[in-house]
Amino acid sequence: MSYDDRINRVCEYISHNLDKDLTLDRVSDIAALSKFHFHRVFSAYTGMNLCKFIQLARLKKASFQLAFQSNMRIITIALDANFESPEAFARAFKRTFEQTPSEFRRAPEWPLWHSKFDYSLPQGEKEMEVKIVNFTKTTVAVLEHLGTPKHIYDSLGTFIEWRKHTGLSPVTTSQSFGIAYDDPETTPPDEFRFDLCGSINQDVPANTYGIKTGYIPGGRCAVVRHTGSLDHIAGSVYFLYKEWLPGSREELRDYPCFFHYLNRIPDVDECDLLTDVYLPVK
Repeated sequence: MSYDDRINRVCEYISHNLDKDLTLDRVSDIAALSKFHFHRVFSAYTGMNLCKFIQLARLKKASFQLAFQSNMRIITIALDANFESPEAFARAFKRTFEQTPSEFRRAPEWPLWHSKFDYSLPQGEKEMEVKIVNFTKTTVAVLEHLGTPKHIYDSLGTFIEWRKHTGLSPVTTSQSFGIAYDDPETTPPDEFRFDLCGSINQDVPANTYGIKTGYIPGGRCAVVRHTGSLDHIAGSVYFLYKEWLPGSREELRDYPCFFHYLNRIPDVDECDLLTDVYLPVK
């Protein structure tokens, strides 16, 4: 087993067991490494020690609960993040994100938040099955996000508020999509465009949220399922473009790739997210 695979295995285990007691003995066993060497190998790959990595993963989950689950009490979020007390949770949160949990819930500083997760992890080799499907034209409510990807959660919060306020695209019974017009790795931040969408059965009435009616066109698409954090969805997109497309004999349609979010945070943990990546073809 390569060291990339060992560290990837550890990170996967941690992400699925954030509510457990993640001891050095247990985690080093998962990596099949002596605990005397594990810390150095893990730090070399992640740029931080194991305790910091685990705490950051727990605080990330708590951040999503604070921002998008307003009916969840902060004490419940603290205990869910495996902190002994709300006070310990508040201290760690403030030290990491420079906002108290209450301040973050009211007005998240997403650019600063993103900077705390500006690291890459080995992803390991994953088998990806590509299917060709006929996507049905879908009418959607659209919120256009234009600007740095680091503020996309602000736009998401607005879109969620509109969905809750109007009931026109209920999260539980409607489909949720994202349309990726630009690659965040190559597009200037102020020019980055991404549409947040929810399926609807009627036109969107005039509103103050900036939501309008649009549609995703029907047609043939290559689809691959992405599992886990959306931080790494670029790997699935690049797989379609770089690995699958050249040998497929397919030609691209004049429409960007788009995502169908099959579930969402905070309903599920980040590691359990399922997202279908669609690449329109002729």
